[in-house]
Amino acid sequence: MAVLWLLLLGGLTTFFLGHFVWAVVKHFLTTEVPSSLKHPVKLRVMHCFVLFLMALGNTLEKLRICTLNKFVQFFGDIGVIKKDPIVLVTNMRFGSIPVRLFQPKAMSSQLQRDTYHNLCSFLVRETDSVLLSVGYGELPHYHHPVLFNDCLSATIQFLRGPETYGVDPSRVVLCGESVEAWAVATIVQVLLSSFSLPKIRAQILITPIIQAINFCLPSHQKSKNVPFLTREFMIFCVCKYLAIDVSWKDAMLTGAVIPLDKWKKYSKWISSDNIPRRFWSQDLQPEFLGCFNEAAYLETKHIFDVQISPVLADNKIIAQLPEVFLVTCENDILRDDGLLYKKRFEDQGVPVTWNHVEDGFHGCLVLFDWKFLSFPCSVKIVNTVVGYIKNI
Repeated sequence: MAVLWLLLLGGLTTFFLGHFVWAVVKHFLTTEVPSSLKHPVKLRVMHCFVLFLMALGNTLEKLRICTLNKFVQFFGDIGVIKKDPIVLVTNMRFGSIPVRLFQPKAMSSQLQRDTYHNLCSFLVRETDSVLLSVGYGELPHYHHPVLFNDCLSATIQFLRGPETYGVDPSRVVLCGESVEAWAVATIVQVLLSSFSLPKIRAQILITPIIQAINFCLPSHQKSKNVPFLTREFMIFCVCKYLAIDVSWKDAMLTGAVIPLDKWKKYSKWISSDNIPRRFWSQDLQPEFLGCFNEAAYLETKHIFDVQISPVLADNKIIAQLPEVFLVTCENDILRDDGLLYKKRFEDQGVPVTWNHVEDGFHGCLVLFDWKFLSFPCSVKIVNTVVGYIKNI
């Protein structure tokens, strides 16, 4: 029996060590850490750990023990939830959609683990605001348009009676980071036609993704190997979320899915010409390298839907949007998505407050209170968001 236990222990040790070594090797062979990033060693260690978790998750998924998404999400949600004495947290449901309401001046008796929980509590405490966090359907069980529909439904239900939660209907702000910022961008556009609901006062878009068409922008080339959102991981997530077979990823990355007539129509909004020259690198490759592939286009043509690429909305829609607080990070592959949307706002006279973080990278926001794992750029973004909300 002792021999069996030793064999089992040895096998597990080899299993974990093998995955860890693979993660470290992959990191140093494929990852770039820009010189402008502070605490590069900390970032490398964290990225190696993320690659290690993804490798383990992939193996467990192949063994049909659990899915990669569930495995990574489990570790992502692990953290110390801080019980703030002046924030009341209530877990609720708007129909089938789980939401979490953060209100100042009280204390919650039922707290659950969640990646953004501490960030939400901090924003409520520092701005003396009410915050509603939406638990939308996530991968791998849910694909587009579930995230959009869940967030839209929860937003509409909240807007039907904001006074119930002590909220001034004229001061409602929608806020999101990354894919959640994409949800905000699309929802704000849709709500323009809802005349019976209060108007959104402002939208806060933090490192948003606002299109799934042009993957040859300067930032897509410059930061393609920068943690935590590499080009490889980004296109994998886009394909999974939009229910596109991953075999089409190369066609999407090279622009082979874009018909000439579509490019002529939309390039005025999504081409690299809209990115200021100071953001171009010397080795920037031209748009586009791939020849048009009709089969790939037919499988991916929903990327031209404004609910997926809100930057494609008509000028008359953009011109009606509420003012914007936009955060971009220099070392983020999605930097230029934000810059494209910024230009569209400015061209249509929509007030834009832009905060560009030179030492920032994608995903740094949620690390703001991770003590020794936090980064200066994380705190910087949170403080600027707080300042903007307090001045509204």
